[in-house]
Amino acid sequence: MLTFNNRVYGAAIIKSINSNYNADFSGQPRKLPNGTVYATDKALKYSIRNYWRDALHEKVFYFKSLSEEMSPRTLDETYNFHFGKFNGKDKSPELRLEVLGNILKCLDVKFFGGTYAGKTNISIHGTCQITHGLNKFTENVIYSEQIMSPFRNSNEASADSTMTTLGTQSRLQEGHYVHHFSVNPKNIEDDVKRTSGEGLTELDITKLKEGLRKGATYYDSAAKAGTENELLLWIQLKPESKLVLPSFVSLIDVNEEKEIDLSKVSTLLSEVHIKNEIEKIEIYYNESNTKVLNQPVAANFIEL
Repeated sequence: MLTFNNRVYGAAIIKSINSNYNADFSGQPRKLPNGTVYATDKALKYSIRNYWRDALHEKVFYFKSLSEEMSPRTLDETYNFHFGKFNGKDKSPELRLEVLGNILKCLDVKFFGGTYAGKTNISIHGTCQITHGLNKFTENVIYSEQIMSPFRNSNEASADSTMTTLGTQSRLQEGHYVHHFSVNPKNIEDDVKRTSGEGLTELDITKLKEGLRKGATYYDSAAKAGTENELLLWIQLKPESKLVLPSFVSLIDVNEEKEIDLSKVSTLLSEVHIKNEIEKIEIYYNESNTKVLNQPVAANFIEL
């Protein structure tokens, strides 16, 4: 299988209309101290993992699963579920290599890395790093509404109470979250050599692109209905390039007309010392419902 050796920089934009893309533990969309709504990298990674597992039927390791008794599996139980019993002795070098080699076969570990702290201790620096997503729309309007459960609260002091339980759900009126990401195949190079495994392949990259383009739209729940993938910007450097690009979160704007403005990105990529390091630029979005302004001249448009 063809290996992939290029470094990549890009951005994934998630649109959220009357939805809650990433709630905090109070059920509210997450906010910075200045009131700007944001989402953690975990929100995007979760949607991608879910897409890989359910739509592409990939083996995904860091994802909640239930035992036969309907309780969440522990880390070691999850390993046994995917790979069977451990062969090496606890905490031994043989066991570390065994676990490392096996979990690196999982697509989410290859890209997002992970920490294994169970029968042995391992830390893997994934090849794909994703930042928090910032809402770049001009407004950050959050609203809440009461909802009613059909059941009485069993903790109600009065056994004769006839009131059903009330709850609250919160939504963001409109948001356009910009996540920056980078891909560096060399992040797992040493681990792959230790285990005689397989590094990043062209097929792996195809699946990453698919997850970044479709994961949020595919994950459809009551809270996340209205959350969709809006745009993917993919900037692939030449294999020998040592270029480092800044975060695109501050370079992408969404105006009051809900148009995505890439003028700052285009200006950056048109600089000679940067342009000469780029192998290709791809932009994925739907022309029917997304308006993009000032795209990079060299960009290839592909329908999302």
